[in-house]
Amino acid sequence: MKRLIYIIPLLFVVVLLSQEKASAQDALNGYLVQAAENNPGLKAKFNDYRASLQKVPQVGTLPDPQVMFGYFIQPVETRLGPQKAKISATQMFPWFGTLKARENVATNMAQTKYEAFEDAKSKLFYDLRSNYFNLYFTGRSIAITKENLKLLQSFRKLALVKIEAGMASTVDEYRLQMEIGELENQLAYLQDNYQTQQVAFNNRLNRDRHATVEIPDTLWVKDLPLNMQQIADSVSLQNHQVKRLDNLMAAYQAEQEAVRKAGSPKFSIGFNYIFVGKGSMSSADAGKDAFFPSVGITIPLYRRKYQAMIQEAQFKEEAATNQKLDKVNTLNSVLERANRDYQDAVRRVALFRSQLSLAHRSLNILESSYSTDGKNFEEVLRMERKVLKYALELDKARADRNASVAFIDYLMGK
Repeated sequence: MKRLIYIIPLLFVVVLLSQEKASAQDALNGYLVQAAENNPGLKAKFNDYRASLQKVPQVGTLPDPQVMFGYFIQPVETRLGPQKAKISATQMFPWFGTLKARENVATNMAQTKYEAFEDAKSKLFYDLRSNYFNLYFTGRSIAITKENLKLLQSFRKLALVKIEAGMASTVDEYRLQMEIGELENQLAYLQDNYQTQQVAFNNRLNRDRHATVEIPDTLWVKDLPLNMQQIADSVSLQNHQVKRLDNLMAAYQAEQEAVRKAGSPKFSIGFNYIFVGKGSMSSADAGKDAFFPSVGITIPLYRRKYQAMIQEAQFKEEAATNQKLDKVNTLNSVLERANRDYQDAVRRVALFRSQLSLAHRSLNILESSYSTDGKNFEEVLRMERKVLKYALELDKARADRNASVAFIDYLMGK
């Protein structure tokens, strides 16, 4: 029964912590949605993509028909009568599939703009997550520094008691005052830094720069979603910079086809109408207007320019292929460094959690010793600094771990 009494409150605390972490993740996801909707740089990328889509109907439409009107200043006499005026309409038609090939070029070029937009969005999300984790660390640094200030203040009171009792030197109090002064200065800097980071975060959301950012007291654990081989494969296939180059290669392939189509004959169909006046002859067809269709063909005899245009597109495709290979190699190197940083952060979390526990126990022992006989003051101060250092390093490692995973997610195009 006693065990049950202890277990129930413990379970309640675990549930509360889980709910807090879930709430913090929901808050961060909400900020990501706000950034996607409001960030002006992201809007600019999206409008750039929308503008490129308008190129598709421009290149996929037939050329404008040509209408001509002619008036004979000196009427041309014919058997049926004098020709007074002429009107004609002509429509040019490119070779079969030419318009579709041009549309394919424009569509793939527009897709490169879309991938640039998606890359900008992924980069924005990574920057926000990284900024959020930095805010968490700075907030925790402020809280830990305040706790250490309280600890030093209480320790200073103890030192004063020992000094009055003749069991400690006045120098002990002076050294504590110096330690407190340094921590107060560090706390002021951390508070200013928190405001700076909060303004940067809000600017990315394009909202009030002084709006409060909801930060958790405890950071949730973010692990790698896949093993490293799967992540490397995902980076090679799903990274938006790589996909942009894939679409660029497809655009140059389509451009070669479009040039080949452009080098084929073009056809024109027209209709002509001639206004004929009354002639001197009394024929039944006298004065009857003339109407006749016409068909034309444009033969591209000069092939050098088309061959040069095809080679130009081929060289561009080859250049894009080389750029893709270089980009994949670069991303793989970046991924290895990101994984190194992640593994290092995981090790540091375990290390500083253990170190902090040992430092706390050591500090308690040293404080008890000092309160009894006024000795080991140097060791107390040194251990207090270690407690502060390990507490900060632990939260820094937690923030670095999650930031490393966020960066790997960015490399994977998430």
